[in-house]
Amino acid sequence: MASASAASRVRDAAPLFAALGDETRLRLIMRLSSGGPGSITQLSAKSDVSRQAITKHLRVLSDAGLVRSTRKGREQVWDLEPKRLADAHEYLDRISQQWDAALDRLKAFVED
Repeated sequence: MASASAASRVRDAAPLFAALGDETRLRLIMRLSSGGPGSITQLSAKSDVSRQAITKHLRVLSDAGLVRSTRKGREQVWDLEPKRLADAHEYLDRISQQWDAALDRLKAFVED
């Protein structure tokens, strides 16, 4: 049963980390986390990336649950979804703990 749960966690985490694995998308996440919600116009300002490309990247982030949009008048405003970032943090913490445990086992083996 534990392996089914682990497989489920991996299926949940894979799109999350795939979305974060792109430089433009990571910059969008950083911008939203520091500057708050923004429209496509605001998010593409001072960027070398076109509005159309920003829109596509935001859709990938949305599909991964990292951002959400709401309509304000004629504009879509994008905001960070903190729960999914917390999920990413939890996954990385779990991997870090497993790595630390593996290193402790290796150290004990070498010292014996």
